[in-house]
Amino acid sequence: MTLRWSTLDTDAVPAWAELTNLLAKVDRTEEYYDAEDLAEELSEPGFDPELDSVAVWDGDTLVAYSQLRVSLALTYEGTARAMIGGGVHPDWRGQGIATRMFDEMEPRGRELATERHPGEPFELRASGGLEDDPARPLLSERGYEIVRYFTAMQRPLPGDPLPEVTDPRVGPVTPELAEPLRLAHNDAFASHWGSAPQEPEQWANGMEARSLRIATSRAAVADGEVLSYVITGQWVDRELYISIVGTRPSARGQGLARQVLTASLAAAAATGEYDLVELDVDSVSPTGAGRLYESVGFTPVRTTATFAKADGAS
Repeated sequence: MTLRWSTLDTDAVPAWAELTNLLAKVDRTEEYYDAEDLAEELSEPGFDPELDSVAVWDGDTLVAYSQLRVSLALTYEGTARAMIGGGVHPDWRGQGIATRMFDEMEPRGRELATERHPGEPFELRASGGLEDDPARPLLSERGYEIVRYFTAMQRPLPGDPLPEVTDPRVGPVTPELAEPLRLAHNDAFASHWGSAPQEPEQWANGMEARSLRIATSRAAVADGEVLSYVITGQWVDRELYISIVGTRPSARGQGLARQVLTASLAAAAATGEYDLVELDVDSVSPTGAGRLYESVGFTPVRTTATFAKADGAS
């Protein structure tokens, strides 16, 4: 087998999208992306495709890829986080491609983490997908362990009637709220496992993404400060994704998260553009988010695992 090893670039985007969407179906992750969405990833703050990606070709067919993302800031636990993502086409599995990609990405992750966060603890992470995902044995062999489970939940639209939104502080997300939203997000997620504060450039990049659906995003605002918020996006036709739900610790216990979430769902239903809403929740969310989502009609549909290897130990 003669394979060509290179990196992801704009020319690779169509083949990258084709492979990504095949893997979403074969491995049942349902993580589908359009080529335009993946093209945006090439210019993410802190990501250098020439150094932080791998593309493996058999002729004109992209058979595997890998991406490395190292956090711009330390996690709230004080760790430099490196996330390795990617996959191998099912027809080319079992030939050592994934092993070689990890052999390239892990040292690069250590190098970049040391450069950005010298002297700080370092952790490699990777998704282990569903229980029967072929990546899991490889990750275990390389010293990774399951550190967290995340559950995808769905709700049909319009579905069961939604409770009324009664808090006058809840309203649409507008462009001028971008920075207040970032500040609220960093405050809200300071107690969440594995989270790192969002830098201004990083947050702005997300707020300008093609996938963002600001029309169905909602926030509770008082005196110019965002107290609670829901940010929505879309990657699949007629399916809305709840990207982030957060509430500042000082504003918890007031039912604000339920109010902004309900307002977002009502706005989505009113458009007539969506049949389904999906979100992912940490299985041990410190704020009990799973119960909140169940209370407005979400039900679990699949659970994936995140693997990690602390300190880059081999």
